[in-house]
Amino acid sequence: MPKISLKGMNLPTSPIRKLTNDAESAKAKGIEVIHLNIGQPDVRTPQKALQAIQTFNEDVLAYGPSEGSLTYREKMCDYYAQHKIDVEPENILVTTGASEAIIMTLDCITNEGDELIIPEPFYANYDTFAAACGVKVVPVPSSIDNDFALPDISDISALINDKTRAIFICNPNNPTGYVYNQEELSALADLVKEYDIFLIVDEVYREFIYDDIEHVSVLTLPGLEEHAILVDSMSKRYSMCGARIGCLVSKNKAVMEAALKFAQSRLSPPALGLHAAEAAMDEPMSYLKEVIAIYHERRNTLVEAIGKIPGVVVSVPRGAFYCLVQLPVDDTDSFAKWLLTSYSQKGKTLMVAPASGFYGNRKLGKSLIRIAFVLDRQKLKESAAILEGALSVYPHTLKAKIIQ
Repeated sequence: MPKISLKGMNLPTSPIRKLTNDAESAKAKGIEVIHLNIGQPDVRTPQKALQAIQTFNEDVLAYGPSEGSLTYREKMCDYYAQHKIDVEPENILVTTGASEAIIMTLDCITNEGDELIIPEPFYANYDTFAAACGVKVVPVPSSIDNDFALPDISDISALINDKTRAIFICNPNNPTGYVYNQEELSALADLVKEYDIFLIVDEVYREFIYDDIEHVSVLTLPGLEEHAILVDSMSKRYSMCGARIGCLVSKNKAVMEAALKFAQSRLSPPALGLHAAEAAMDEPMSYLKEVIAIYHERRNTLVEAIGKIPGVVVSVPRGAFYCLVQLPVDDTDSFAKWLLTSYSQKGKTLMVAPASGFYGNRKLGKSLIRIAFVLDRQKLKESAAILEGALSVYPHTLKAKIIQ
């Protein structure tokens, strides 16, 4: 039998989707599965975007420019200006989701065997993207004790060597919900300038900030014109994950010229998705304000409900729509599978994302799960009750931790 590549065999499995077959089996038995595992918003996509799709009447669904249409990139410039980010259309390259923006970035700035420093836990697909590009992820652990703030800058600095090409963060963070502040970002900016490497920041959750905290974009930091690369997406902001429209933004001309070559090789971003995304940007700001308020309320509901469960510790997310929850179990991979295969409460169970898959060091995060609070408040309360019931009968619950 012909062999597949080592790269294909060694790519990590998604902690978000790896239990899909177990979830489908539970559903086949008539059990309702409440999905807390994936960041798929249930908020309605903007009406203007849906109308743009419904009324699309071109005779040919044709290729567009490899870098994305000028009108869309000009609208993005106007959007960024509202966030104190000064860019021109030539600084923006439209991609097939943020995923392609990250892969293109790594293709542009790394060679096989190079290294990428990322605070862990981190979005699981970063590991996959890096592995696909032949890049080694060098993780720096953060702690639930301070809601996963940036690790000490000296710990990050100690990992930089001649193979290091970039430091990569997500702000607000997926999976932790942490929002990096001005001081932390400035410290990273000083570090990348000192070592002449890149600072890549995934800002797809920029809008979702709670508790009157200010989001600071990497492109507002002075002196980083040659070092900063921003990754963005329409998926979460406008609840249109299926449109697959993201972008890579940088003032580094060499990066943008190299990225355009990769963009040309895949021809163009999705034309219909881009058409819908451009229409979404005409939606009034009231849409986003309403969505942010919804997630803020859901955050409060979830943290309060989960926090009442004996033996459970929940981090308080200041942004995005995820939080990490520490359970009184030794292995949340086993627990998550057990929920789908062996437990239900009133005909319902939960699908959660075991957090070990969000760590470069898979030995960490074994007592954590990620929960996406993208469901309505009643569902979140119900989910907390199911989780509490499950922990009370799970054969491997650590009773000593519950007593503490």
